[in-house]
Amino acid sequence: MNLLKTLAAVSGMTMLSRITGLIRDVLIASQFGANALTDAFNIAFRIPNLLRRLFAEGAFAQAFVPILAEYKTRQGDAATKDLVDHVATLLTWALLLTCVLGIVGSPLILYFAAHGLVGKTDVFSATVVMTRIMFPYIGFMSMVALAGGILNTWREFRVPAFTPVLYNLTSIAGSLFLAPFLDQPIYALAIAVFVGGALQLAIQVPALVRIGMLPRISFRLGTAWQDEGVRRIIRNMIPAILAVSASQISILINTSIASSLPAGSTTWLGNADRLMEFPTALLGVALGTILLPGLSKANSDGDMTEYSALLDWGLRLTFLLAMPAAVALATIPEALTSTLYHHARYDAHSVQMTSNALIAYGVGLIGLIVVKILAPGFYARQDIRTPVKIALTVMISTQMLNVLFVPLFAHAGLALSVGLGACLNAMLLYKGLRERGIFNPQKGWLAFLIKLLAALLLMAGVALWMSDQFSWIAMRHTPFKRAAALLLVIICCAATYFAALAVMGFRPRDFRKVAKV
Repeated sequence: MNLLKTLAAVSGMTMLSRITGLIRDVLIASQFGANALTDAFNIAFRIPNLLRRLFAEGAFAQAFVPILAEYKTRQGDAATKDLVDHVATLLTWALLLTCVLGIVGSPLILYFAAHGLVGKTDVFSATVVMTRIMFPYIGFMSMVALAGGILNTWREFRVPAFTPVLYNLTSIAGSLFLAPFLDQPIYALAIAVFVGGALQLAIQVPALVRIGMLPRISFRLGTAWQDEGVRRIIRNMIPAILAVSASQISILINTSIASSLPAGSTTWLGNADRLMEFPTALLGVALGTILLPGLSKANSDGDMTEYSALLDWGLRLTFLLAMPAAVALATIPEALTSTLYHHARYDAHSVQMTSNALIAYGVGLIGLIVVKILAPGFYARQDIRTPVKIALTVMISTQMLNVLFVPLFAHAGLALSVGLGACLNAMLLYKGLRERGIFNPQKGWLAFLIKLLAALLLMAGVALWMSDQFSWIAMRHTPFKRAAALLLVIICCAATYFAALAVMGFRPRDFRKVAKV
């Protein structure tokens, strides 16, 4: 399997998701602005979304995929199908209980997760309502994570990569067609989350049927629990939950801190976060998705040379493509945020505040992406404990940084702490892989990085000069002209960067990698 072609396909689907996501965010910003109610929606959404990342895409995927790949390689289709059925059975009933408890206990959850809203009765009540509407999202998306893990193990990457588009489309539809008919228009966004989650699960079903791995849900919880593969997954999930929860707890603490800052802070931070997630998803998530099954197979086969080569390939591509994205976030933040968000109710002050957070995220972007490449190096070997220790260290460090940066930079200080914490995480993961002899970098890294730095400096110069030629805030009433100007800046920056690399000898064929199937 050609990994570069697979990455292009997955990134293409992810690009579609991010483009529709940007359209969604621009529409929400123009329709609802940045105020207490949009903060309420963002806070309400973060509760089920945090649990989804914690249990579904995080701990569950990291524990499930390596064992599933092992079963597929060593035990055959029948045993693998039994494992899938038993995991799906336990997961379904656990999720049902979780969603019921979450809906009933939403006020108590929010009391701790967004304490700054407690004294704001109307806003707090709206947040509780939206949390209850959206809480089933964790159930839908956990089952989507199960389906995605199965499909990715069978090298069916496209459907899982496409599914987020459906949520974006429902949010767009909710903003345009449902919000005008509701007494509280912001509730349309919460309803869209619920519908989008259901659609994302539904689209997985035909793909699972095609490979013969559609799970069968039963009431035989005892039988499912007795499956040794299930017990191994649960044993691995426990430390994985600790590892993932460390970063998610930091996010929850940050949400609580942001709720105590000036109105709009959560929305400014959220919009900057979504822009930062654009390159994170295109590179980090896409690469992590395609690397984990390959690493798991190499580990099952005992081929550590291939294992190390996969990690090396992923890191080189990450530096090649993530560093220019980080430079762009740091050098043209106002151009990006004003073009995308500066419409209708989203004013110039909100653009500036969002730009500040975006610069802060740009500082740590490479760390945020590299973590998604290095962490699978441990998970594929079913070593969850090492990332747990690292994640706990990073969580403590991030909150210590908040004490330093939030008084200085307000909401942007939260973003800066997250980015620097991710860089620390990446360094510790790299150190752990090297010390264990799991990853041995191939030759040529020093020359690679020197050439990359030269190209990045040229690009940064072009970005700063061209951005200064336009008055981005003043172009509010000519949005298409402003969008064309931003496109011109991006094209010139990309052309400068890749032309410089080409002159220094970089060729696409140097980054081709074929993984063993």
